[in-house]
Amino acid sequence: MTFLQLLHKRRNPLSRFTTLSIALFAIALPVAILTPTLSFAATTQSNVAGDQMLILDDHIDSSLTADPIEEFISVHDDTSYVGQEDLWARIRNGFSMPDIDSEYTAKHENWYASRPDYVKRMLERSQKYLFHIVEEVEKRGMPTEIALLPMIESAYNPQAYSRSHASGIWQFVPATGKDYGLKQNYWTDKRRDVTAATNAALNYLQKLHGMFGSWDLALAAYNAGEGTIARAIERNRKQGLPTDYQHLQLPAETKNYVPKLQAIKNIVFKPDDFGLSLVDIPNRPYFTRVLAPKQIDAKLAAELAEVSFEEFSALNPSYNRPVIVSNSEVHQLLLPIWAAEKFKENLANYDKPLTSWKTYSAKRGERIDYIAKKFNIEVSQLREVNNLSSRKNIASSRPLLVPANIDDNSPLVQTSIDYDASLAETHANVENEPNKTKTIRYKVKRGDTISSLANKFDVEKSHLLNFNGIRAGNLKAGQIIKVVTSNTKFYPTSKSNKRISTHQQRKKYSTKSSRYEKNKSKKSSSSSHRRSRISSKIR
Repeated sequence: MTFLQLLHKRRNPLSRFTTLSIALFAIALPVAILTPTLSFAATTQSNVAGDQMLILDDHIDSSLTADPIEEFISVHDDTSYVGQEDLWARIRNGFSMPDIDSEYTAKHENWYASRPDYVKRMLERSQKYLFHIVEEVEKRGMPTEIALLPMIESAYNPQAYSRSHASGIWQFVPATGKDYGLKQNYWTDKRRDVTAATNAALNYLQKLHGMFGSWDLALAAYNAGEGTIARAIERNRKQGLPTDYQHLQLPAETKNYVPKLQAIKNIVFKPDDFGLSLVDIPNRPYFTRVLAPKQIDAKLAAELAEVSFEEFSALNPSYNRPVIVSNSEVHQLLLPIWAAEKFKENLANYDKPLTSWKTYSAKRGERIDYIAKKFNIEVSQLREVNNLSSRKNIASSRPLLVPANIDDNSPLVQTSIDYDASLAETHANVENEPNKTKTIRYKVKRGDTISSLANKFDVEKSHLLNFNGIRAGNLKAGQIIKVVTSNTKFYPTSKSNKRISTHQQRKKYSTKSSRYEKNKSKKSSSSSHRRSRISSKIR
């Protein structure tokens, strides 16, 4: 069978031609449309109230077919520009933000120009995602500079993860991610889902643009929070000063944020001026969506698609476990376009179990070495699969992923655990006592400090700061903070965490701004979604 392939063509602007020329061109232009179908080779059983029991049959039912693949593929109407086979040319044509020529811009230009290997790695990572993001940006009528923003947010690394718990190429912190529909639980973190996070980020940026009326201010708010920008504008307005981006008093990082994007823009526009070269990126889709079983080992999915596990993980980075579990009626994976048909064919012919893992809830008093022996797995591997460092103990309230016996038909259980980075660090010592946690919403009173609240609730100060994304001196009376109380201590994030792949970490601070969004007239913009993100200097 031939592999799946899409043919895309778009007309180039023809303003220089006469009306007759346009008509002749339109008649002569052939358009090819390919519309294959995709079978969904899996059956499922109904959900049970509470935990959803998701059971995947080992036998493939070839009679189950999906709707035409156009509904599940990255369809881009007339995507290719005539004479613009290179995606960079298309991006340059869409530049529309005013240029910022400043000492900040020059500083970042020099930084990138002096690190050609870093720039090359960043651009190579972007090859898989950039076409999709450019498409989404153009559909919304946004400047194509926005498609370059992940370069300064995460260096286009979908696994980028900061000590402030910001994650993915767009670097959403947990709270903002949830606000924009990015689910985070035991099985998946949609902040790392390239398509979902892109949609969320563009929604957020459009909202900010609507609030502030310019893209540079929208970007500044994306970096520092809308409350910070609103206060800076109000401060200048009261003093009779200009309220544009370059005249506002902003945090140093935010002052550098838009110039850093300007530096990337300048490099893309004329790379030769900086002694750099751009990685070739064709002006066509790299990946497509395919239907998949509700449960399947990630490595098996890669094998069925005949792609490397690294390639599969780069396109499906949101999964936290070696087995992919979904409770959706239609589950989709991203694959290179050339691998989609192979995956479909190989899945239909595969007659062995699709999963080799199951969930296990530790009983009170069970030690991790006992569990490892019970399921014939090394302790180190059990810890790695479940993201447990050697310092952390298992919690009776948290499921463990363990190998499934060949004759064991126990189903995987889709839990509803909120996979919050701070909560994930609180593993109770079940040998001593059961783990009991609860989340408290506390309204800050006048005179409260981080130290006094840490003592009040018997938690570490670092937990309060990281969990709420705030600074020690930033508490305000009336502010709502969340506190997770437990009979265990909160451990700080390990600096050796393998998912933190950074040259330089940075922090920003996040607070709620729902009142500011819902009722601007009440001037409660002091609350804001300040977002904590990672430095762009990711190697």
